[in-house]
Amino acid sequence: MTREAFEELVGEALDTVPPGLTAHMRNVVIVVEDDAPEPGLLGLYQGVPLTERGDWYGGVLPDHISIYRHEILRICETERDVVDEVRITVVHEIAHHFGIDDRRLHELGY
Repeated sequence: MTREAFEELVGEALDTVPPGLTAHMRNVVIVVEDDAPEPGLLGLYQGVPLTERGDWYGGVLPDHISIYRHEILRICETERDVVDEVRITVVHEIAHHFGIDDRRLHELGY
């Protein structure tokens, strides 16, 4: 799958996030990167979750969500698998922005 097609899937996955949630996303950027820093990593959230921001929060670089194209493509057998995995990964990483930890996400199926 081309990078452009993969980026389009990430955009489509973002479109599935309810507007009520995306309206609360603050100071965050989502990017597609080809290679993950470690094998098996599909996405990564780096930043300060909304639940941990206080009066001190200001003048900081945006939170950064990376979606790793090659790792997702490596684990998927079909294009439908890629669509599903991109959506799951995007939602998973956005949830970290809202302060939801991995344990709870796995309980929810993400």
